[in-house]
Amino acid sequence: MGNFVDHVKITCKAGNGGNGSMSFHREKFVLNGGPDGGDGGNGGNVCFYADLNMHTLLDFRFKSKYTAENGVDGAAGNCTGKR
Repeated sequence: MGNFVDHVKITCKAGNGGNGSMSFHREKFVLNGGPDGGDGGNGGNVCFYADLNMHTLLDFRFKSKYTAENGVDGAAGNCTGKR
């Protein structure tokens, strides 16, 4: 029982949302096109699920930081950024 770990400290950080795009509609015969920048994508989530088959926290002893991915920035043409 020397490898049994029952207490770990875990650091989690959700992803940041992407930036919106500041863009205006441009076309040859459209004089003052309105804004057409897309919204930034949502940042990723960090989720925990219980596992009844796990009897020790040894796996978390060596990897204790979990970070979700950031959202992608928006683009012109009302393109929303990827999550």
